[in-house]
Amino acid sequence: MSRPITRAAFRPLIPASAALRELSLTPLIVGVILGVIFGASSLYLVLKVGLTVSASIPVAVISLTLFRVLGRIGLRSATILEHNIVQTAGSAGESIAFGVGVTMPAIMILGFDLEVGRVILVSLLGAALGILMMIPLRRALIVAEHGVLKYPEGTACAEVLKAGATPEERALGREEASAALPETRSGATAIFAGFGVGVVYKLAMEAFRLWKDIPEKVFGAPFAAGSLSAEISPELLGVGYIIGPRISAAMAGGGVLAYLVLIPLIHYFGSAVALPIAPGEAPIATMSPDDIRGAYVLYIGAGAVAAGGIISLARSLPMIWRGLRGGIGAWRSKNPKPVSLARTDQDLPPRIVALGLVGLVVAILLAHSLRMNLLGALLIVVFGFLFVTVSSRLTGQIGSSSNPISGMTVATLLLTCLIFLAVGWTGPSYYVTALSVGGIVCVAASNGGATSQDLKTGFLIGATPRAQQIAILCGALASALALGPVLLALNNASTVYVPQAPSAATWKVPAAALASLPEERIKGPQAAADAHIYHVWQKTDSAGGESGRYLVDDAGTPRYLVDPGINGTHRTRPDGTTVNKFAAPKATLMSYIIKGILNRQLPWTLVIAGAMIAVVLEMCAIPSLAFAVGVYLPLSSSAPVLIGGVVRGLVDRHLRRALAHRALSETELIAETDRSPGVLVASGYIAGGAIAGIGIAFMAGAMTGFNQRVADFMSVHNPFFNGTYADLLALIPFALLVGGLYLSGRRAAR
Repeated sequence: MSRPITRAAFRPLIPASAALRELSLTPLIVGVILGVIFGASSLYLVLKVGLTVSASIPVAVISLTLFRVLGRIGLRSATILEHNIVQTAGSAGESIAFGVGVTMPAIMILGFDLEVGRVILVSLLGAALGILMMIPLRRALIVAEHGVLKYPEGTACAEVLKAGATPEERALGREEASAALPETRSGATAIFAGFGVGVVYKLAMEAFRLWKDIPEKVFGAPFAAGSLSAEISPELLGVGYIIGPRISAAMAGGGVLAYLVLIPLIHYFGSAVALPIAPGEAPIATMSPDDIRGAYVLYIGAGAVAAGGIISLARSLPMIWRGLRGGIGAWRSKNPKPVSLARTDQDLPPRIVALGLVGLVVAILLAHSLRMNLLGALLIVVFGFLFVTVSSRLTGQIGSSSNPISGMTVATLLLTCLIFLAVGWTGPSYYVTALSVGGIVCVAASNGGATSQDLKTGFLIGATPRAQQIAILCGALASALALGPVLLALNNASTVYVPQAPSAATWKVPAAALASLPEERIKGPQAAADAHIYHVWQKTDSAGGESGRYLVDDAGTPRYLVDPGINGTHRTRPDGTTVNKFAAPKATLMSYIIKGILNRQLPWTLVIAGAMIAVVLEMCAIPSLAFAVGVYLPLSSSAPVLIGGVVRGLVDRHLRRALAHRALSETELIAETDRSPGVLVASGYIAGGAIAGIGIAFMAGAMTGFNQRVADFMSVHNPFFNGTYADLLALIPFALLVGGLYLSGRRAAR
């Protein structure tokens, strides 16, 4: 291991003695807005496929372009330090979105109401905890280990900001004019072009039904129940391009195992049995591939994801120990007096950090919706410090995109639930307590890693740490307030209210229980058909019908099964229109862990079989977590990710040949490909497709007029959507989308 570079040996672009505008109101507002936008798109992604991608570089490029345009028309220019404030505030949304999407939907899956206040509270507390705990670690991780911890995305973002520096700013750092400035300008064009294409494509496909969104082929004998499908969306294609061929291929490999091996095998052996085989509730011979997946393969995938997360965490134990020792040392060390610190060494005062942490613990205890107790609050503090430290260090080594935050969350939930089990806390109310512990720790670890990455960017360009810490706190506050309503809107837009015939009901809610039940109206597109107020009943067994959430009338008779948009199974409304569900793979896994330990309601044979799949992969030296996520996800979600990864592999091979004359090292080659226009176009695809999807979700309840009639008409009469060759015809616009991404990636070598 190379020795750390001392602080005195490093010279940032902007020296500590320079006086440039930094924490200004306009850049802060721009960063907050961009953070909310990219946070919403990241939440959409994590509900779809359980992944997010770093938003720092796209936000930095947008900031450079936006303020350059404003400066040319005489309104407002920005310094490099102000651009850094924009990307710092803008990065908070993506990290919070991951923590929220991984944990909060599990509350609904466990049978509790997904309240917007609860989501906002977990987001705020977790984000603030991660940022405040990272502040005392800055000198240990960012400064003292500058030559050891590379922080790949943070370093790349610093290079983007340096490329957009003015000649005067470069003169301060005694650097020559950068040749990368034209790349920054064209990079902004690439992001906005990708964003526009993503929005138009998504609206045409999902809002106006011009072509089918999920082409599918289900095989017959002798390969009955095998199937291939692909959700041909721009955001999933962009994710595959950014994560690259290796991880995308592993994810798709898991999908192939599920849909072309496990499901056909279960159908082959199970179709000979006339009775249902637990945990399924119908004979396997009558099940579709999706039914078999929901009844059996999901548990196998959950076991594989849990084992993969634990293995990835166990592999990091030496690093965890080193980071924990360094973190404790940083907290114990006495900082110099603030008056003696240079601008580039000034953090928020320790007194504010300490008071903030005490205030967070008090807020956690007093928050009624979290159902928290003293033991839970102590677990949050202990696990929070541990995993914020680990996350920050891992981000420095492997980057935020590869940081196993979900594995840390699994470990937190496992340990929390085992402690609760030991003290006898196994009732339903403790489900929410355990999940609140996991949710706050997950958001804290995710935001701690993002904060350390931003501080690394600031360290390289010569920013003021205190200004960055204030900026990311502001960005986290805004994103935490925004992501809760977005999460509920996405769920409500894809919720299907399945009618229950009163005459066929075999169960009723006891009259004595009706008065204490909450009341609710139908939400979303089906609200216009029925405006009655119903009682809400959570059915926990499968006797007489599916378990789940029901709307019952004043007589206690079930009238609707509420099938949620997140992790639901019913995709067709009574009027024949279809919806796209959100798999929320990691949130579902969290619910399985809680129920499996506290309520012992898991088919452990299937879960253990999935865990063994992860073990076999690790024994073959194949990282198991990405593959395990693919087993859990629908193949339709991982297929476009694979296509994006293949395109990235082809582009990277072309760029390596084109750049061979420059004799670049492997690290420099990777940096060149990560800054290519293809990556920026892919980022635009992700943001555009996801934002359009969120917009469609928000408008779903209001689309009862012209737009809804057009969409319904196209669903029935458009041959490109519902014709004999609709599956093949849908591949034409997707091929154009793929081609545009490939050509944009090749531009980097011209």
